[in-house]
Amino acid sequence: MNKCFFFDRDGIVNTRKVDGYIKNFDEFEFIPEFLELFKMTEEQGFLKIIITNQQGIGKGLMTEDDLTKVHNLMQFNLFQQFGYSFDDIYYCPDLANSGSKTRKPEPGMLLEAIEKWDVDIDKSFFIGDSETDALAGQRAGIKTILIGDFSKNKATFVFSNFTEFLKSYEKIVKI
Repeated sequence: MNKCFFFDRDGIVNTRKVDGYIKNFDEFEFIPEFLELFKMTEEQGFLKIIITNQQGIGKGLMTEDDLTKVHNLMQFNLFQQFGYSFDDIYYCPDLANSGSKTRKPEPGMLLEAIEKWDVDIDKSFFIGDSETDALAGQRAGIKTILIGDFSKNKATFVFSNFTEFLKSYEKIVKI
């Protein structure tokens, strides 16, 4: 079985666009601390998989082709910098009130990836920046990490910012 680090995209991998959607790569900006975390997870033998809601598609603000172009350029840039990229990317284009089983906080995307990649849920983590990320991870049975200011939540670990998380990374992944 494989251990995996699942990543929410907007707000974890790239800077979140306030009140909007990343519709092309010109709007995409890696979060510097993510790049450090990405390298650390590779060095420790984790699979690296994105799990992301992309309802901009469902709203007609972008197409699946637009999203594919963003992800292809993201992957290309990671490979250019590190020599590796994400092992897989799962996205849900459905609207928030659609009842979709793959849209976070539902665990559908995570469960599909766990089965496809033979993931050991006891040695895996899902990092995100919203409570829907924490709920999806919990529902899939994996440990969750939230980055941001959360007064109440049910995540396994909560850090006010990426820097605080990176200081605790080694201790957490050995749990």
